[in-house]
Amino acid sequence: MNEPFDHLQTVLLTEKATLLSEKENQYVFRVAPRANKLEIKRAVEVLFKKTVVNVNTANFAGKKKRERTASFGRRANWKKAIVTLKEGEKLDLV
Repeated sequence: MNEPFDHLQTVLLTEKATLLSEKENQYVFRVAPRANKLEIKRAVEVLFKKTVVNVNTANFAGKKKRERTASFGRRANWKKAIVTLKEGEKLDLV
């Protein structure tokens, strides 16, 4: 996993993420669970050609999902990254 596109999985476009992008110049990505902040920063800088100021990450546990039987499974654990860009720079995601 040394390539930049291996670390970023998708962009999260939620109400909160949209507000963050408009007000705080922060963008939210779903990233690989093993990616660290330096790898995420480098991936955004290489793929989008923007300057990253800060990266915050959060780990989320997968939810329990139950079928019609008593047994249950789990969704996969995942990681979210909130990337702050330099003042005046924007990402065109949509």
